[in-house]
Amino acid sequence: MRIHNPSFSELLRDPTLLLAFGFGSGLAPKAPGTFGTLVAIPFWWLMKDLPPSWYLGILVVTGLVGCYLCGAAAKKLGVHDHGGIVWDEMVGYWLTMFMAPAGWIWALYGFVLFRLFDIAKPPPIGWADRWVQGGVGIMLDDILAAVYAALILQITVFFVGA
Repeated sequence: MRIHNPSFSELLRDPTLLLAFGFGSGLAPKAPGTFGTLVAIPFWWLMKDLPPSWYLGILVVTGLVGCYLCGAAAKKLGVHDHGGIVWDEMVGYWLTMFMAPAGWIWALYGFVLFRLFDIAKPPPIGWADRWVQGGVGIMLDDILAAVYAALILQITVFFVGA
């Protein structure tokens, strides 16, 4: 089966692909996941001062919507986890940054931690990436990477302070 690589004009015509591709960031020719994570930072900046219950609500909604978006985009493109699908990276970054201190150093630290775990895929992240299919599978490995990254970030906050 031929893998379809959409153009930006196709993304603009298809809201599912536009969101799944992180508003076009997933079209980056190299490291689309990194670019997708970069696009998540301004959204985090807007959400960071929300009450934790609201922030958590946004995480739940964007995670559930992501299961649909990523699965639908994968079907349209003819491949399980097309590299351009970056909604999962966006939600993963937001989860990493839940309850994180405000400030660019923490935003950068969370970005680096999340990307490291998302790329390295230590157990069980690699297992989830290989064996869980559909939109849930696309989202799950990034959610697990975010949990690892968030734990390290919060441990750092505890010992270093904010």
